Amino acid sequence: MQVLVRDNNVDQALRILKKKLQREGVFREMRLREAFEKPSIKKAREKAEAIGRQRKLARKQMQREGLLPTKPRKDK
Repeated sequence: MQVLVRDNNVDQALRILKKKLQREGVFREMRLREAFEKPSIKKAREKAEAIGRQRKLARKQMQREGLLPTKPRKDK
């Protein structure tokens, strides 16, 4: 992965790098690999994540169909 530093602006390049790493899930994976996770705990966590993804997908689909109200957007 590469990030270009323009005009010696290292702070901006670091922000861009952090965003890229965040999108790819590197930080999350690092946190999970810090310590050993028992297979039973890993299985339970993955199952809970899958359930959450399914619920989120169902909620979005219901909002698209008009069965649930959409959340109001926060304007800055």
